[in-house]
Amino acid sequence: MSEEDQTSPAAEQRPWPTELRLADQGTRLIITFDDGAQFQLRAEYLRVESPSAEVQGHGAGQKKLIGHKQDVSISNIEPVGNYAARLLFSDGHDSGLFTWDYLHELGHEHDGRWADYLAKITEAGLSR
Repeated sequence: MSEEDQTSPAAEQRPWPTELRLADQGTRLIITFDDGAQFQLRAEYLRVESPSAEVQGHGAGQKKLIGHKQDVSISNIEPVGNYAARLLFSDGHDSGLFTWDYLHELGHEHDGRWADYLAKITEAGLSR
């Protein structure tokens, strides 16, 4: 791979985490990026938006509605290469790889995604 390939404009513009830590006994993940963005994401939100096939399905339009996760916490964070983290949740879920891009997206889209989730949970008659 040439030096030019390693420093492509697309790679330079991708958000890179400068801090990733748990707070409030694992109920929140605090993540700061080099573009200045900082997010405090609840474990419940991350659990129901997990990138795993268990949650997202195996194709477009197959996302599953996950309820009863209000009390879930993150028990550990495992680095995966230098592009992602595996979050280990207190309910045993650990199969999704949260890439830096996906965490950045979840932070920026939090309000809309969370409102959509709450509406769907209510419509389905499930509890958080």
